[in-house]
Amino acid sequence: MSASSPDERRTTTAPATDGRFAVPLRGVDVGPETRCAHWDGPLDVVALRFGCCETYSPCDACHDAASDHDPEPWPRDRFAEPAVLCGRCGETLTATEYLDDGDACPHCEAGFNPGCRAHRDRYFEA
Repeated sequence: MSASSPDERRTTTAPATDGRFAVPLRGVDVGPETRCAHWDGPLDVVALRFGCCETYSPCDACHDAASDHDPEPWPRDRFAEPAVLCGRCGETLTATEYLDDGDACPHCEAGFNPGCRAHRDRYFEA
């Protein structure tokens, strides 16, 4: 677990979004760098945009818990649009940028969890 204080962590469910972020974001026990109740390791600093609602969530379990609909991955024909939020610096990445070099943020070089590649189909259309 990270060292976030309880005051820094929030749960936000539809229709509200978490005002700490420049993008619409929902999730469960989300910290200031987008770590959540489900993924809270040092490299878990991304939030992903879902095609169904265009809202960012730290993970698919957060989307399920904080939304009132089934998740749909980000559509392939929109891979050139922002679809990933770096929780460390707050910059957005396109799906293409993230998928081509998903090991680190190109803006701040924060490392991303390499295990996310194992379930990329949950977030990005094949």
